[in-house]
Amino acid sequence: MLASYYQMLIIGTQSNNIHKHTPIKTATSMAKTASNSSKTKYVYSFGDGKADGGGTMKALLGGKGANLAEMSRIGLPVPPGFTITTEVCTYFYDNKRTYPVSLQGQMEAGVKSMEKIMNCKFGDAKGMPLLVAVRSGARDSMPGMMDTILNLGLNDQTVLALAAATKNERFAWDCYRRFVQMYGDVVLGVQKREGEDHEPFETIIEEFKHEKYGKDIVDSDLTAADQMELVKLFKALVKDRTGKVFPNDAWDQLRGAAGAVFGSWMNDRAIVYRRKYNIPAEWGTAVNVQAMVYGNTGNDSGSGVAFTRNPANGVNEFYGEFLINAQGEDVVAGVRTPEPVIELKKQMPKSYAELLKVRATLEKHFKDVQDVEFTIQQGKLFMLQTRNGKRTAAAALKFSIDMVKEKLIDWETAILRNPADQLDQLLAPIFDIADVKKAKAIASGLPAGPGAACGKIYLNADRAVLAEARGEKVLLVRNETSPEDLRGMIAAEGILTARGGVSSHAALVARQMGKVCICGAAALDINYDKKTVSVSGQTFKEGDFLSIEGTSGIVYGGQLKTAPSEIITGMIHGDKVAQATEKFKSFNQLMAWCAKATRMQVRTNADNPEQTQNAIAFGAQGIGLTRTEHMFFEGDRIDAMREMILATTEADRRAALGKLLPYQREDFTGIFEALKGLPATIRLLDPPLHEFLPHTEAQQKDLAKKLGITVEKIAHRVESLHEFNPMLGHRGCRLGIAYPEITEMQARAIFEAAADVSKKKIKVKPEVMIPLVGFKRELDLQVEIVNRVAKEVMAEKKIKFDYLVGTMIEVPRGALTADEIAQTAQFFSFGTNDLTQTALGISRDDMGAFLMPYTEAEIFKKNPFATLDTTGVGQLIKIAIEKGRKTNPDIKLGICGEHGGDPDSVKFCHEVGLSYVSCSPFRVPVARLAAAQAAIEEKRAAAKPAEKTVRSSAKSAAPAKKAKQPTTTKKGNNTMAKKAAKKAVKKAAPAKKAAAPAKKAAPAKKAAPAKKAAAKKK
Repeated sequence: MLASYYQMLIIGTQSNNIHKHTPIKTATSMAKTASNSSKTKYVYSFGDGKADGGGTMKALLGGKGANLAEMSRIGLPVPPGFTITTEVCTYFYDNKRTYPVSLQGQMEAGVKSMEKIMNCKFGDAKGMPLLVAVRSGARDSMPGMMDTILNLGLNDQTVLALAAATKNERFAWDCYRRFVQMYGDVVLGVQKREGEDHEPFETIIEEFKHEKYGKDIVDSDLTAADQMELVKLFKALVKDRTGKVFPNDAWDQLRGAAGAVFGSWMNDRAIVYRRKYNIPAEWGTAVNVQAMVYGNTGNDSGSGVAFTRNPANGVNEFYGEFLINAQGEDVVAGVRTPEPVIELKKQMPKSYAELLKVRATLEKHFKDVQDVEFTIQQGKLFMLQTRNGKRTAAAALKFSIDMVKEKLIDWETAILRNPADQLDQLLAPIFDIADVKKAKAIASGLPAGPGAACGKIYLNADRAVLAEARGEKVLLVRNETSPEDLRGMIAAEGILTARGGVSSHAALVARQMGKVCICGAAALDINYDKKTVSVSGQTFKEGDFLSIEGTSGIVYGGQLKTAPSEIITGMIHGDKVAQATEKFKSFNQLMAWCAKATRMQVRTNADNPEQTQNAIAFGAQGIGLTRTEHMFFEGDRIDAMREMILATTEADRRAALGKLLPYQREDFTGIFEALKGLPATIRLLDPPLHEFLPHTEAQQKDLAKKLGITVEKIAHRVESLHEFNPMLGHRGCRLGIAYPEITEMQARAIFEAAADVSKKKIKVKPEVMIPLVGFKRELDLQVEIVNRVAKEVMAEKKIKFDYLVGTMIEVPRGALTADEIAQTAQFFSFGTNDLTQTALGISRDDMGAFLMPYTEAEIFKKNPFATLDTTGVGQLIKIAIEKGRKTNPDIKLGICGEHGGDPDSVKFCHEVGLSYVSCSPFRVPVARLAAAQAAIEEKRAAAKPAEKTVRSSAKSAAPAKKAKQPTTTKKGNNTMAKKAAKKAVKKAAPAKKAAAPAKKAAPAKKAAPAKKAAAKKK
């Protein structure tokens, strides 16, 4: 038996038949390069306690390459290798998928460095061959989205050399079978065809097992002869699908693999992933070439993936899984369900103890939770990767709070560690406790993504996407997921797999997306052909409902009711039990820290007292938008509104408005009382009048009966109000100019409510907003009415109060003439929904037909109605800010469109100097976190020198102090397996004392929910 990989490498040292490297193709077959390309460093080596690069060089080396270099520099046992920089990826796409001329020579030097450390030769058919892994390495981790090839360098000759050198024929042919499968899939494109649910190579394996053994045995039970036969079958499949013979030359294989990794940067799943997580295409990926170490040499070997803390719930425990006699891809692919990493303590105690030391070293060095890949080869531990671990919002919250307590990070860093776009996961519903007690569990699996999800099951990603487009709640159910399932995973409410563990592709991607996920629910019998899932004596068809609880890992049949999360019940309803939970306390602490850091205020969009109270409970600092038209839909108010619209004289209109006045005054009174002195920006009537009228004959008959008028009169008025383009029609300030009595009534309702509440010794700060202003004269006419009514009310009520009058900037002309408008306006509020529509000339209600092709073609980096178009619409906002402040330096500036709750848009608002953002009540915590992060990032950027370029930062990376050299083996071979440095970094400075949790807002009094407005939300 083989005692150590590095002992066995000696066998290959005496070989004189070193493979002659085939150079990368010359300038005629490669692109011509710039004259200085030969001087550019494209390959960075690492290993043996040294590295050309380091952890700060992610832009150049990608996350994986930078961290491999860093681990090597701090003395961890990292197999040697080299990284091809992201600059080569950029060159690759800029030069018709060709490479710099100097790359081949630099790669050869990198391979020679590996050969020297490993004591074996790449492509050696007589001694022990050097085999390599080729992996991608984007700047931001993109798990499973790009391609990996293991065991590269094997062919019909080197596999025999590997078998002879290791005296392990089964191991050698297992490696070869894996290599042909991965290379065939990744490089040669032998993948499942449209309509196929199984990978073609896996289909061959399954058929082979059943034909020979009559059952589905695990891969590790296949004999050497079995693996030989599978290699033949795989090569035949490659020939059949591609028309080409599988490549035999090791350097041809390496070039093909590197090209495939660069090519995978633009594959469909990578593009979809980058689009979802806003990763720029121009960043490119690096390619990492690393010496193979083997977890599949026998029962004293294995591979695993682990997190230094639990990425699902944040518990400080070593969390992960491993497989005996397996390579790393077996763990993450989900084809086999691995064992928890804690079991390694029993089976390989020495390696487990070493892993715990590495765990501590990595957290102290990187000061964040790490996701590591490791291989144990015949009892020897090797670290193959580390990166900041993907985590759920719940885990991110606990990690950050705990690490402040442990003095690993300070409170500002804790704020940055909580992704703002994931925070709403903490507010997501859970299953109703009473409903759970009545439900029957039908299966259980590994809890991989916490939360509650219920939906119709679909067994295919494409069908899941179509179902979601139809408005269905979808549950994606698979034996295991693969990167090709990404679109279906995005569409699904939750993900359920029959195989795989908490480090599988499904678990990893679900955690990052914040999806509810259960993996390894082995009781599920999924039949793709019949489109059924059988479990516990029941059979569910596609379209049937299942419910999954990703926190406990329990699967329920049918639909379960949901209930609010602990944070919502604690914040809004004052539930004492919820407030006692760790999650609630941690959330409160995070929000208290945000309050310390934030410069820009966060307000809410609220139309009634209940919404106002909810938002204040979440920390809103006032109302940024009250849509007064929403108040007209309660009870019988709509009839009075319709009576006003149908009136033919001013007197009749005023009579109908007189009926509406007390309703609006009552609503404003409730809002002012709930605000307790916080400001309220109230927008006057905005939508066109036809939106308030009934359009069906039956509804018109009913209204005619109520008002005592003819149906014909109603139909005629509906016809006369018809507009071909209502968004650009008779609405906003144009209504107030045509019918000034509407503005009078609304201003009176606001100011009478302000006066009444002021008399109760409650401060009020009304801010009256005139919508859709594009001309200064429009605003002047409306402000004149508002000021006159305010003066009248103060005289009548014998009380004075302060108020502001401003406008919503939502048409391009308003932004371009902001200097004129600011002569009258005391504040601007940017209505970015309509400003986006009018600037782009695109209707948000009609863009669905071309949103997908525009996004896929990267015309839209993101949906411009979800994330602000900072280049186009953002320029209009900047112009309005600059011009407005030039006229009125004290003008108050805010944003009240839906973008106010989007983290990227909030960051832009901070950068351009807005006073506040406003968003829906349940998005307030997200906006508060994003605003705090923007302030901290700005502060930190100002405190450090200007960013160095990618290339200059690479040059300046100082090599780490060389680690202590290890003892050599009995045969004199340097194993390069250094012990981890005991003190890699100095202890982090103690964090500042955390702010006391914010006082809990008074529980909101439950009010009847408002009926859904027919008017268009602005």
